Amino acid sequence: MKKGVIVIISIVLVVMLLYSFFKGSYNSMVQQNEQVSSQWAQVENVYQRRADLIPNLVNTVKGFATQEQEVLTGVVEARAKAGSIQLNSDNLTSSNMSAFQQAQEGLSSALSRLLVVVERYPELKSNQNFLELQAQLEGTENRIAVERMKFNEVARSYNTYIKSFPQNLLAGLFGFETRPYFESVTGAEEAPKVEF
Repeated sequence: MKKGVIVIISIVLVVMLLYSFFKGSYNSMVQQNEQVSSQWAQVENVYQRRADLIPNLVNTVKGFATQEQEVLTGVVEARAKAGSIQLNSDNLTSSNMSAFQQAQEGLSSALSRLLVVVERYPELKSNQNFLELQAQLEGTENRIAVERMKFNEVARSYNTYIKSFPQNLLAGLFGFETRPYFESVTGAEEAPKVEF
């Protein structure tokens, strides 16, 4: 009789330990996955802020620089292309992230060309609306960099957790997959040339 009770107690303890381990590991993966999703939403938020500023900036410049229609059209088209790529936390794959980054870099490039055009118009550079929009855009670009860095940090933490033993066995079993990172664009390792 005593042997049977000891065996039953041992089985119950093993089951409870296994349950506790699986529950803790699974819940940690869910929690970290949600942190990645939440941080991705914040990245989208700051990109949306930038996209919302662009029409105001283009309209302000349009009033001063009507002969620069090609540059203005390029900005509008780049914004439309960047906005057409819908990426959410459910479809964060390396290829989707790469396409998203390329579209956003195209928009950044178009905005840079627009700001170079502005240099030709001193009256525009002194326009209060333009200066405010430019300051907001610069602040938004800084926010984008910060949120991308935070996203990479939470994605790294999540990826490390689900790749560690024994969570890697459970992650595959429960369908948790690694998340891609934001990476620097091609050519970013070279310093820009400044000529006077």
